[in-house]
Amino acid sequence: MAIQIGAKPDSGFDDPIGMLKDCHRRIESFLGILCVVVDRAQGRSLTGEERDAVQAALKYFRTGGQRHTLDEEESLFPRLRKSAADSFEEIDRLEMDHCAANKLHESVERLYSTWIESGGLGSEETLQLLSETRCLKQLYSSHIHLEETIVFARAIQVLDSQAISAIGTEFRFRRK
Repeated sequence: MAIQIGAKPDSGFDDPIGMLKDCHRRIESFLGILCVVVDRAQGRSLTGEERDAVQAALKYFRTGGQRHTLDEEESLFPRLRKSAADSFEEIDRLEMDHCAANKLHESVERLYSTWIESGGLGSEETLQLLSETRCLKQLYSSHIHLEETIVFARAIQVLDSQAISAIGTEFRFRRK
């Protein structure tokens, strides 16, 4: 991702909740690319710049996006379930969101790959891609809002420094 002058530096492993929030900004940015390109380029071949941007976004969701899900489902959510009995409903919803997002990402990747390889999409495929990128945008919007306003705030309140440190260590291990 490009460096932005004056931007807040990304959080480190000592602040895993901050890392998750930083990842949300990347998710929003890359998802924006997928939404804008299909909206603007329907009915024609992608330009080189559009193709490169789409491929970078798809790669991000295959790697960083999947790692983000693991960070939440394997490191944060289990600890929250142990420490905050009132978190189960939100965590269950977030895990269902992850499953729904994965299915949508698989379809979006297939459609964009077809577009890149063949030089175009039929009208039905284009409508499907438009619909699925909009669904992803809506899903992520509510998902990120729930995490950042309720779940992450609760994690900061109920998890001690040892748990936060262990989460950061697990995040670091996933990135090796």
